Amino acid sequence: MPEENLKKVGTITHYFPKVSAAVIKLEADLKVGDKIKIKGHGKEFEQTVESMQINRQSIEQATAGQEIGLKVDQPVKEKDEVYKIEE
Repeated sequence: MPEENLKKVGTITHYFPKVSAAVIKLEADLKVGDKIKIKGHGKEFEQTVESMQINRQSIEQATAGQEIGLKVDQPVKEKDEVYKIEE
């Protein structure tokens, strides 16, 4: 995948392994259905945003500056970067 198709949308600030969820500090808007790539600590993977939450409330979209909870398909670490895949 060409790097020019990636737009940084945020950074992981926390990970909850028991529920496979991450907290992301957003730098750009993100919505359910977006494809993302998470990169950092020597690994990367892609997934589709299937659900997001703010304060335990499900939301359909979030904007830059917000912190969201996101279900992740694989373990992540703090400071991993989140990119939206723009096709």
